[in-house]
Amino acid sequence: MSEEDDASKTEEPTGKRLEKAREEGNVPISQEIKSLLMLIGGLTALGMFAPKVSRDISAALRPYLAHPHDMPTDFEGLRAMISGTLADIALALLFPVSILIGLAVFSVLGQVGFVYSPKRAAPSLSKLNLVKGLQQFVSPKRLIELLKSLAKLALIGSALWVVVWPRLDWILQLPGMDTEAMLLKTRMIVLLLVATIIGVMLAVAAADTFWVRFQNYKKLKMTKQEVKDEHKQAEGDPQVKSRIRAIRMERLRKRMMAAVPSADVVITNPTHFAVALSYKMGEMAAPKVVAKGADLIAKKIREIAEEHEVPLVENPPLARALYASVEVDQFIPQEHYKPVAEVISYVMRLKKKTR
Repeated sequence: MSEEDDASKTEEPTGKRLEKAREEGNVPISQEIKSLLMLIGGLTALGMFAPKVSRDISAALRPYLAHPHDMPTDFEGLRAMISGTLADIALALLFPVSILIGLAVFSVLGQVGFVYSPKRAAPSLSKLNLVKGLQQFVSPKRLIELLKSLAKLALIGSALWVVVWPRLDWILQLPGMDTEAMLLKTRMIVLLLVATIIGVMLAVAAADTFWVRFQNYKKLKMTKQEVKDEHKQAEGDPQVKSRIRAIRMERLRKRMMAAVPSADVVITNPTHFAVALSYKMGEMAAPKVVAKGADLIAKKIREIAEEHEVPLVENPPLARALYASVEVDQFIPQEHYKPVAEVISYVMRLKKKTR
């Protein structure tokens, strides 16, 4: 089933899918990068702070090792002695440990940046499920991680053997050398081994980073149906949108038809377009479009206008221009003032004659 699902995931993950995965804490993090930085940081801290840490810890333990008979025997005395000693040791280790913690945090931030995922950090009863935990422990993902670890150890061991084997003769001669030469050779060997381990782990980290990102990207790929569903959620269901648009048009149509009897004139094409205008001199800055329509709606506007004795004026260019450029309940633009004013003046003269 999972292979079928993977085969159907042919579409690239959308921005929304990637953002959601990041919010859930589903980001590609290579643990090998963390291991590499921790190794380099540990060796650096060891080289820089080992003498000082050793001196501080020795100073903290020396009074009790040199004068064990002075150690307190009562509970409060022992508690104060142990807590004070542990505090001194913790203070001595504070800076090196802080470097390691900082590198561990940097190894994550450097790969994926800052990720805030309250959903992943929230407590969940499913995490306490023993059966589910055992299933995850023996899952294919765990097996792959185990194989990766074994392969890494085998690779490091092989690299060390390749480095050590040509130098095995003079390594065996180290006990017979004088102290200065032995220390120099030992230092060279240690540096060579450390450089080899770091080089191998660097290659492993690069390969693991590529693998983790590839697997994560593959997991986030989407099926065609998922892309369609996400598009519907983002843009809205086309059927629902069409229904909402139809309801709005129906309401607008009813409102327009109710406004036609109060119009002062209806300008027609004469059959294709109809635009009803209302103008109250002294109350309006310009004539307003109260209804407009084409074809069947235009016919309905004309019928209602005739029923309520609203004047109909045929002016095809003006009717087309008003229909295209002015929406319902909007005032006509300035470029149409003159022709509309002529029509309204004609209607007003016509009404005077009729009276």
